[in-house]
Amino acid sequence: MRKWLLGMCIGLLMLGGTVVTASALEIVLAISASPGSTQYITAEEFTKRANQLLGDKAQVTFYGASQLGKDKDLMQKLKLGTVHLSMPSSIMSSIASEAGLFDMPFLVKDRAHLNRIEHAIFWPMIHPAIEAKGYQVIGFWENGVRHITNNVKPVNTPADLEGLKIRTPKSTWRVKMFSAWGANPTPMAFSEVFVGLQTGVIDGQENPYTNIAGAKLNEVQKYLSVTGHVYTPSYLTAGKDQWAKLPEDVRMILEDTARNVQGWMYATGTMDEMALREKLAESMEVNVADRAAFVEASKPIYEEFAKEVATGKEMIDLALQLAE
Repeated sequence: MRKWLLGMCIGLLMLGGTVVTASALEIVLAISASPGSTQYITAEEFTKRANQLLGDKAQVTFYGASQLGKDKDLMQKLKLGTVHLSMPSSIMSSIASEAGLFDMPFLVKDRAHLNRIEHAIFWPMIHPAIEAKGYQVIGFWENGVRHITNNVKPVNTPADLEGLKIRTPKSTWRVKMFSAWGANPTPMAFSEVFVGLQTGVIDGQENPYTNIAGAKLNEVQKYLSVTGHVYTPSYLTAGKDQWAKLPEDVRMILEDTARNVQGWMYATGTMDEMALREKLAESMEVNVADRAAFVEASKPIYEEFAKEVATGKEMIDLALQLAE
């Protein structure tokens, strides 16, 4: 009888150990991006690499395509701790106005320039403002270079946008940008864009090639105008208080993985960009917009940002210097 009880106790202890391992810390990574987009495949790569390094300490579980909510919902869940990591992009400027720097049209020259802006401006000048709002960025990643699609006509100059209902993210400065160009900007969650285009609620939208292809927006759009008007980062983000509750060794692994994935992401994005443009050209009429006309029409946006954001002018001047 004693042997049986001892065996039961040992079995329960072992079971208890197994349960702890099986229910080891789950880190939920949730994003709104669609399969095939840069954000989605980067999140997949991060999850794979992180889990290899975490072992039985913790495991990252990935949910994409707005399975756990839209960007705004996910930002709230980060603070609640029901989601541990997300990848906001344009919405970040609505949380910290300083992040609106990345909504300045034609500011970022290329990936190398973005990398210099990250180290000289984002971490020392923008990230503290994001932290003050209760968030912790652990990875500075890419969403991509944005272009305009619509169902009405090719867009060559800002005048061609006059009156068009263009979906934008819920970004204050993106809305201002398209208003300045004469469009009727319509903020809308990305998960609603396909149906919005299909039903005519909106005429067009603006996104990187990977997001256009990933969400199959080319199936409901006639024209792709290559503008390259904004180069948007995405930010691997946690709720600041919830992040502090994670074990230090787990935080270190996640931070190291986020840094290492960045180089892989930039290389992948570079390779995919032209191939995706060619693919989209099979179903949409493609034109290259008049960059100079858009740059000229964008000057008021820079002036307003410099005036409204305390460090706006300083950040713009430094970013332009870093392009040289």
